[in-house]
Amino acid sequence: MKTTLNVIVGSKNPVKVNAAKHIFSLYFPEHTIQCQGVHAPSGVPDQPLGEDETRIGAENRVKYCQAHYEADFYTAMEGGAEQFSYGAATFAFVVIANSEQFSVGRSSNLPLLPPFFKALLAGKELGDVMDEAFNNVNIKQQGGAIGLLTNHNATRESTYIQALTLAMAPFLHPTLYNQ
Repeated sequence: MKTTLNVIVGSKNPVKVNAAKHIFSLYFPEHTIQCQGVHAPSGVPDQPLGEDETRIGAENRVKYCQAHYEADFYTAMEGGAEQFSYGAATFAFVVIANSEQFSVGRSSNLPLLPPFFKALLAGKELGDVMDEAFNNVNIKQQGGAIGLLTNHNATRESTYIQALTLAMAPFLHPTLYNQ
């Protein structure tokens, strides 16, 4: 009989919960993965701007989950945007933690059109901007801006999966990372 690995995800968004379940199933195939999404406040604006604000949002979600739930692992994903020297982009920070370790990872960038970034600066969320531009409803719980702007060759979930995959390294090799 498989033992259960309990994972708390600091969001009820099914895209984030599915990404977490995918990663833990990949790395722990001998376990039954119990992955639960919960409301966890980020402590940052609904649309984080800048790498620090985005990372802090993901960290805050995980810390909230650790303080309020009992689990083997905790994870959170936070999407943000920034104007870099080469142009505006959206990205995500991911955090994975257990009782001994805390790992931060970051996704790759998706270039953003200048009018989209200006809308974010004006206080809109990227999901709402994308819904408006593509005449869609609730894209943030589907493929996200990534899906729409890559013709669905990548999705919000696939981007979270890649970032989470890399952020798992310290848990796979704790003796190396804890020297």
